[in-house]
Amino acid sequence: MSSLLPADGARLLIDGKLRQGGDGVFETANPATEEVVGLAANADAADMDAAITAARTAFDDTEWSRDHAFRARCLEQLRVALQGEVEALREITVTEAGAPVMLTKGPQLEGPIADLAFAAGLAENYEWETDLGVAEPMGIKTRRTLRREPVGVVGAIIPWNFPHQIGFAKLGPALAAGNTVVLKPAPDTPWCAAAVGAIIAEQTDIPPGVVNIVTSSDHALGARLSVDPRVDLISFTGSTQTGRLVMAAAAPTLKKTFLELGGKSAFIVLDDADIAGAVGVAAFSVCVHAGQGCALTTRLLVPRASYDEAVQVAAATMGRMKPGDPTDPGTVCGPLISRRQRDRVLGYLDTARAEGGRIVVGGGRPEGRERGWFVEPTLIADLPNTATVAREEIFGPVLVIIPHDGDEDAIRIANDSPYGLSGSVWGVDPERIRRVTEGVRTGTLSVNGGIWYSADAPFGGYKQSGIGREMGVAGFEEYLETKLIATAG
Repeated sequence: MSSLLPADGARLLIDGKLRQGGDGVFETANPATEEVVGLAANADAADMDAAITAARTAFDDTEWSRDHAFRARCLEQLRVALQGEVEALREITVTEAGAPVMLTKGPQLEGPIADLAFAAGLAENYEWETDLGVAEPMGIKTRRTLRREPVGVVGAIIPWNFPHQIGFAKLGPALAAGNTVVLKPAPDTPWCAAAVGAIIAEQTDIPPGVVNIVTSSDHALGARLSVDPRVDLISFTGSTQTGRLVMAAAAPTLKKTFLELGGKSAFIVLDDADIAGAVGVAAFSVCVHAGQGCALTTRLLVPRASYDEAVQVAAATMGRMKPGDPTDPGTVCGPLISRRQRDRVLGYLDTARAEGGRIVVGGGRPEGRERGWFVEPTLIADLPNTATVAREEIFGPVLVIIPHDGDEDAIRIANDSPYGLSGSVWGVDPERIRRVTEGVRTGTLSVNGGIWYSADAPFGGYKQSGIGREMGVAGFEEYLETKLIATAG
């Protein structure tokens, strides 16, 4: 076990103290081996109540929300401390999340840690007050000042697929804005969050109660954040189905709700593109981290005249992407997070077969891997966009290839989805590319391989892919309220 975690189980962080859970401990497993690797504190309702109380008190009774320079220093201190523990965090992330070690050099760990510098800069340099000048409404000379202030207590609920990226994308801007936070991680990755809690408690000056981390085997414990009137904002990342429940639970208290939800994004290849090159990229990308990413492009739309060629290229690419040990530096496609998730993905493949789909490559568990929750990279052909596997988020290394009849038809197919999170367009003619990017209703789009992920760039979706934006200045401002002060004279 990492030196960040005690032998008898990872701790909760509540009111500045690392402590055991009221419901004992629960096991965390390695998805590549199915072995139990250790224990995490199992919080109960009393623990969650204590965390909310601590966050409320820290916001209401301390200078945290008003001392911008102190917050910037604490965030920078946290970034440096995390970088100092990066090897221990890497071990935990690979072991618990099944993340290929190569990804921890980027979006699974080192990238999100570095991104805290952007949040720290916002805390210190953001224009917290804006002078709107003098006006005379109803004949009264008035100077108007626009002030931005933190919302208050943030309930942050995060999934297991990118525990550090998503966790820091909430903690960084929420803290920079002056809020206090109760973080509820997924039961599948409690160590990832608990290790961060230990670093906050032992290596930073972040005051007690400002960050509280509550691990639990009970998915429903996070629901208490949605209903508690002491919590002012819910920031949730997860499935669209769960997002609906979070939004409904928050409705009675009318708390601000940010939702980053699912996707079924389209990778559009235009007929002037390098078909083989574009399709190879699409097939490769859906295998990364075993397809466990909400923004991955899992529908491949290709010109009908090039359909057979595209199927062959995609199949050849995915056939080479063998699921492997996430500790191997060459592994791109690791395990799925759990037996439940593996069985869910295999169930979708059975549905595809039942609906007339052709499994071109993959379609089951890989040979030679009797242990671990692995699924072969799988290409599904000969199904329309109305098929179940083209409509629903699978969260596995599964690509559905669909022919289109020109640019307008590709836009139509891409938009024929309840989701609108991400997408990709490959082509040559700038005007055609512009028309497609204007027509596709998604929150992010990559053109010819452009990377939209960055600390200063907002991320989020249209339609049932969510509400609000994460990262960038827009994501930071999700955690602010707007106050207008009008002074006569």
